[in-house]
Amino acid sequence: MSTTIDTRVLTIEPLLAERPTGPLHALANVLNFCRRKPLGGVGLIIVVTMLLVAVFVDGAIIGSKTPWLAPDGYNEQHIRNTDQGPSISHPMGTDELGRDVFSRILYGARISAIIGYGSVALIVVVSLLLGTISGYFTGWIDTLIQRLIDIILSIPALILLIFMLSVFAGRSGPYGRMFWIIMIVGLVLAAAGVRVVRSSAIAVANNQYVDAARALGATDWRIIFRHVMPNVIPVTIVLATVNLGAAILAEAAISFLGYGIPPPFPTWGGMLNLAGSSQFRAHPEQAIWPGLAIAIAVYGFNVLGDALRDVLDPRLRGSR
Repeated sequence: MSTTIDTRVLTIEPLLAERPTGPLHALANVLNFCRRKPLGGVGLIIVVTMLLVAVFVDGAIIGSKTPWLAPDGYNEQHIRNTDQGPSISHPMGTDELGRDVFSRILYGARISAIIGYGSVALIVVVSLLLGTISGYFTGWIDTLIQRLIDIILSIPALILLIFMLSVFAGRSGPYGRMFWIIMIVGLVLAAAGVRVVRSSAIAVANNQYVDAARALGATDWRIIFRHVMPNVIPVTIVLATVNLGAAILAEAAISFLGYGIPPPFPTWGGMLNLAGSSQFRAHPEQAIWPGLAIAIAVYGFNVLGDALRDVLDPRLRGSR
């Protein structure tokens, strides 16, 4: 009696399918985010709208100063139409120099976006680097960084901003003033971000895979850049979205107090200062429009940051 052994070739399919990529998949993720977090979707719409207005308010991207979205230039004056109320030709009216308020609000979005995103880029770099180093190392490095943060946080932020702008940007032109505002606002707001990133870095540094990497001979800097930093990036993303609103609000406060970008460049805080100092009683709508723009922008960034925090933090994914 013979026994026949049937040999079969088994094909093992991959256990994990390839993750879909491409623009359609990214759009599906965005729509799913908006469905799960309706307020986050509203914030995303506000942020995207502000970015589009900042880019396409005129033809600066092709080297032209011709207004595209704005009806007029930011300093185009109509002397015969000063202090006019809302109309078809001027939806938000005109100011004391006959300039279209709606156009200046749109141009102000560009300056707010440049200062906001520039400050946040600096905040992310400083918070991620110093916070991770402070949370991973112990001893004098952590103590030195945290005492420096304590000194910065002990001074009221607005007073520190005004003092540093007076020292470093007192005689700067509009573009130099914008650079110093980005640097100073970014460094001041990064102080609180370092604390948040440090706490996350401490939790990551105590995980077993970090001990395993250290046992295999990985250097401290390799562990920081390959294992710790990638795991604190979600916290940094949330910090970035929340600090965008804080940076825009800080720029508006500086401009309101007269330390921002000098006229005729339009900033929302500067428009609020001009309208509030001399025009508010006679023409209160001139102060309402820039104040409303600031409120909407800050609200959009804040609700988007809260929604991203809920999505990126596994402990909060069930919240709305």
